[in-house]
Amino acid sequence: MTQGGAARRTVLGAAVLAAGTGISGLSAGSASASESGSGRGDDLPHPTVIGHRGASGYRPEHTLGSYQLALDLGADVIEQDLVPTRDGHLVCRHENEIGGTTDVADHPEFTSRRTTKSVDGVSVTGWFTEDFTLAELRTLRAKERIPALRQRNTLYDGQWAVPTFEEVLRWADREGKRRGKRVWLHVETKHPTYFRGLGLGLEEPLAKLLRRYGRDGRGAPVFLQSFEPSSIQRLSRLVSAPRVVLLSAAGTRPWDFEQAKDPRTVTDLVKPEGLKWIAGFAQGIGPTMDLILPRGADGRLGAPTTLVADAHAQGLVLHPYTARNENNFLPAEYRKGTDPTAYGDAFGAFKTYFEQGIDGIFTDNPDTGVLAAEAFRPGRRPVNR
Repeated sequence: MTQGGAARRTVLGAAVLAAGTGISGLSAGSASASESGSGRGDDLPHPTVIGHRGASGYRPEHTLGSYQLALDLGADVIEQDLVPTRDGHLVCRHENEIGGTTDVADHPEFTSRRTTKSVDGVSVTGWFTEDFTLAELRTLRAKERIPALRQRNTLYDGQWAVPTFEEVLRWADREGKRRGKRVWLHVETKHPTYFRGLGLGLEEPLAKLLRRYGRDGRGAPVFLQSFEPSSIQRLSRLVSAPRVVLLSAAGTRPWDFEQAKDPRTVTDLVKPEGLKWIAGFAQGIGPTMDLILPRGADGRLGAPTTLVADAHAQGLVLHPYTARNENNFLPAEYRKGTDPTAYGDAFGAFKTYFEQGIDGIFTDNPDTGVLAAEAFRPGRRPVNR
C-alpha cells in the first residue's frame, strides 16, 4: 500500500489494512455481526482527527464531559487511557497517580493513601488508582490537570466523576445510535507491565469488555494502543480489533523492553526492520511528532524524517501526537507573542503536519484539527512523498 494512494483516502479500519498488507489473520469484510457499519473503516475520514483525552483543551481530560464535547466538535475518534482500580475495574485516567486530575487531596479520609511508588522506573508521589476501590474512586471529582496553562478549564472542576471504561462504551453506543454512525475509540493500556506485576493485568479485562460490547472484531470501531509492544502482542491474541504501537522519543526504551533486557530503543523501532516487526502484530504506529518532524535547539521544525514513507511501506497507518493550540506546545515558528497560554498559529502547524502524509493526529483541540483537516479531505496528495 503506497503513501497517498486511494486506500489512504479513508482511514483504515483493520479490514482495510489487512486487505492491503496481507497481515495474517485479518481479511476484508470480516467484522463481527454485532458491529454496525461496513466493517471496513470507511466511516472515518482521512486524515483522521483524534480527540486527545477527549477535548482536553476545553474540559478536564478523561471525563464524559470532555469526550462528549470532542464528539460534538467533530472529532472522528475519542481517546481513552486505562488504569485499574484495586478491585480490577478499568477507569479512564492518563496516569494511575490521580493527585493532579482529581480532588483526592481534599478528602481527609484518603490522606493516609498518599505514598511514593516507582512506576516504570520513575519515582512518583501521590495517590494511585490501584490503591482505591471503584466505590471509593466514585466519591472523587475530576479537575483540570494543567490549570496554569488552561485556567478557563478550571471552571469545570468538580463537574464530572472518573468514568469507567464500561461507562464510556455505553456512552459511545448511545451516541452512535443517536447520530446514526459508529463512535470510534482509541484505547490505551497504561503501564501494562507494572500493573501485571501487581496482579492487575489490563489486557484480559479490556478484551472481555470489548467482546461484551461488540468491539473485538476486525472491523470494530476501536483502535487499541500501548507504548509497550508486548501489550499489543497480548491483545492481538485476545481480540482482532485494530492495534497501534505508540512510540516515544528517539533513544528511549519501552518499559517492557527494559524488563525483558531487550536492547532495542525507539530509534531501532522506527527503522524499516523495526517497522516490519511491528507490522507483524499491529496495524499502525502512534509516534511523537518529533519522530516525523524533529525540533531543533531553537524549537523550530527541522527537515522531515523518512518515517511516514517507511511506515506506509509496511502498510502501517500513522497517528502521531499531540497537536495543541497554545504557544507553550507549538513549534517556535508558529508561536504568537510571548504568553505561553495564548493561542499561536495552530492552523499553520496543522497544515505542516498534514502535509507530511500522516493518516491522523491526536489533538487537544478537535475543532481546530477538523477545520485544518478539511483542506486535505478528500484527495489532497501529501507533499512528502
